[in-house]
Amino acid sequence: MPSEAKVPTYDKLLWPVLKAIKALGGSATNDELLDKVIEVEGISAAVQNVMHTEHQTKLGYRLAWARTYLGKAGALDNPTHGVWAITEKGNALTADKVGLIPAEVRNLYKAEKGKKPKNLQEAEDLPQELKDWKDGLLAVLTNQLKPDAFERLAQRILRESGFVKVEVTGRSGDGGIDGVGVLRLALLSFQVYFQCKRYKGSVSPGAIRDFRGAMVGRTDKGLFITTGAFTAEAKKEATRDGAPAIDLIDGDSLCDLLKNLKLGVTTKMVEEVSIDPSWFAKI
Repeated sequence: MPSEAKVPTYDKLLWPVLKAIKALGGSATNDELLDKVIEVEGISAAVQNVMHTEHQTKLGYRLAWARTYLGKAGALDNPTHGVWAITEKGNALTADKVGLIPAEVRNLYKAEKGKKPKNLQEAEDLPQELKDWKDGLLAVLTNQLKPDAFERLAQRILRESGFVKVEVTGRSGDGGIDGVGVLRLALLSFQVYFQCKRYKGSVSPGAIRDFRGAMVGRTDKGLFITTGAFTAEAKKEATRDGAPAIDLIDGDSLCDLLKNLKLGVTTKMVEEVSIDPSWFAKI
């Protein structure tokens, strides 16, 4: 059976997400949830590597919608951006009750929008307001920015994130190193080399090894930023025992960073006006 056919659908990930977040102590980041679901479900590397778009894996995409469904149903809360926490309702759910969540969410939208919900087989059929904005942002980053502009964007992100002395080098023959910065944490500081690549597709472990080789003798801290995704093998290579660890920022995390830092991404709060008849009755 092709690996793509083995990628769990979003509804089949609802219960694994709840199990994973419980195992992680009741709260988790997006990346922690993904890694834990992969672990508890024993999802193979081949399945992990199936791409949904040029920038995102199908597993990551479907897991994102599983979180969205659980949040809409009140089983998960998102008190801090990028961090999910299980609620009292989520703790009380059983596997059988979790299976009812897709229909529950569809009914919620039906009540809110006055529309007959579709018979959802995939999360792509959700109402338009829940469509992922990240695809549009990644299209801008990969299709409109030139390589040197993307390097300057990475420089800006690092500065906004607390790095100092951030320089873009981008010299040919430098093993893919695009720049260097210093991260200061209290009394300590770390020199970090970074590589930023606009990928359409997935980053292989070979790219991680090449980057690490260019770092040897210079620093033990590396950061790889891409608009694409990292294969399961690339993630393992980045944290391989006995080798300097390399932190990874994929396209999904890059979008979140830009949104949080308000760099080219703005959010608008919609005003909701409600009327309280009881207030007027007291006049």
